[in-house]
Amino acid sequence: MDLLVMRSPTLICGVKAYENGSVVLSNKCHALFSWNFLKVHTILVIFPIIFKRSKMEAKEGVNSHSANEITCKAAVAWGPGQPLSIQQIRVQPPQKLEVRIKILFTSICHTDLNAWQGVNESQRVYPRILGHEASGVVESVGEGVDDIKEGDHILTIFNGECGECTYCKSKTTNLCAKFRVDPLQCVMRNDGKTRFLTQDGKPIYHFLNTSTFSEYTVMDSACVVKINPKAPLNTMTLLSCCLSTGMGSVINTANIHQGSTVAVFGLGAVGLAVILGAKTRGASTIIGIDINDDKRIKGQKLGMTNFINPNELKTSVHEKISEMTEGGVDFSFECAGNLDVLREAFLSTHDGWGLTVVLGIHPTPRMLPLHPMELFDGRTITGSVFGGCKGKTQLPLFVDQFMNMEDLKLEEFITHELPFNKIDQAFELLIHGKSLRCLLHF
Repeated sequence: MDLLVMRSPTLICGVKAYENGSVVLSNKCHALFSWNFLKVHTILVIFPIIFKRSKMEAKEGVNSHSANEITCKAAVAWGPGQPLSIQQIRVQPPQKLEVRIKILFTSICHTDLNAWQGVNESQRVYPRILGHEASGVVESVGEGVDDIKEGDHILTIFNGECGECTYCKSKTTNLCAKFRVDPLQCVMRNDGKTRFLTQDGKPIYHFLNTSTFSEYTVMDSACVVKINPKAPLNTMTLLSCCLSTGMGSVINTANIHQGSTVAVFGLGAVGLAVILGAKTRGASTIIGIDINDDKRIKGQKLGMTNFINPNELKTSVHEKISEMTEGGVDFSFECAGNLDVLREAFLSTHDGWGLTVVLGIHPTPRMLPLHPMELFDGRTITGSVFGGCKGKTQLPLFVDQFMNMEDLKLEEFITHELPFNKIDQAFELLIHGKSLRCLLHF
């Protein structure tokens, strides 16, 4: 059959026309062939093409993107500190390399709180849908998405992984040239437009590549991580931010070893995740520092060996830690987002080898309170985004590991659970230091 096709170039033109979407075959076929032969020949040639085309369309249908707009509930921020408005919004279908997700669980961290309050003027973009720590199910996918399909269980990540840039191909960083953390990025990268609209068609802007305070959201596929469908989504939600940031910084950034001494400044969810990570790595001394005495019990449950409340000291924190550890700890983690605390964390490490890892978000435009000469003592300071984790590469492995480690006590991080329409109450709990993670469910 291949030989016959080669001898009929005009017939080939007709076949190509079909492949290009035309159903009309060329009638300028070589006179050598009779009509009956042409008819049979055409069937022999066209049917395999139709069959192949049907198979391709069926395959594409698995990942075909929905052409439908969805109307759903979302918590919209209209201005700095204004109560979030639960309202009906319109969510557009995913475009090329995008995914539309039905959010099942989401939670609130201080990054959301700072953005809602408008602490940093550069982040004051409204109306906006906040939220970045979430889990859910894929509702539909856009063109070109081949690693995720409808129905997959996923985690959202704010620090994307395109898998193609120099950063993604490097083993020394989890940054991505295209999907870096950028609070100012409020539209989709494909076309510079938003996928959220008010009922009357006005744009609502995105947040941190995620926007999870909505029943449905649209994200770049680089920020969507497929996980084991048997994993409990409620606790695994925390891996999309606080757990990965805290534990990842211990494993990836600091690489804590057996017998290390550690100080953790700020015992919110990230700080407690650092404590948990340090315990799993075999740290001998884990000192937690916080002005809230209620954090003492929670820290001890997760592996903290000592607790310091700075308000109860007559000396500085770093002097107290130096006294407790014969010169300072091997590793300190700043999780408070306060520059004065950062300086104490730096000075609490041992000269010659101490490492300070900065995890707290610092909204105010102040400079690092260190003199260059202080670095000559051999102390090191570094930052860590998302705990140095490559989201799409490492998170599925973390999920599988956590499912088999019951002693991790992940449920200790979820202090409250509320329906999504009580999101303002969840913010109040965080503001007053009464919650670590308040899990919101739809």
